Amino acid sequence: MYKTIIMPVDVFEMELSDKAIRHAEFMAQQDGVIHLLHVLPGSASFTMSRFAADLRRFEEHLQHEAETRLQTMIGHFSIDPSRIKMHVRIGTVRDVVNELAEDLDADVVVIGSRNPSITTHLLGSNASSVIRHAHIPVLVVR
Repeated sequence: MYKTIIMPVDVFEMELSDKAIRHAEFMAQQDGVIHLLHVLPGSASFTMSRFAADLRRFEEHLQHEAETRLQTMIGHFSIDPSRIKMHVRIGTVRDVVNELAEDLDADVVVIGSRNPSITTHLLGSNASSVIRHAHIPVLVVR
């Protein structure tokens, strides 16, 4: 099947990933590795320069919380936990997914999507953005 699978997740809305987990596991059946990725939004450091220390502490808190929740999410997989890697990055989902895909020479992206609405034109905004800009296949799971 696939050797390197990137699975972007929102650790603060983990129900979006429930079905995607099963698909990623299926794709990694033989000896694939799943890379769970949570992307934190970039901060507006320039406008918040007077609050830089507080902002840095807040970002560190979010990083730690995301890592803790990703570790919990690993328990929802039925494959060997050593085949699941965690990544927490800062940026936009679209850009970070592409950067990680290139760094890892990934085979596929598996991403959960919320129910469509008129504002997101049939897909969640992050899933839609990943699809439009990805250089590798993307599987969207509702």
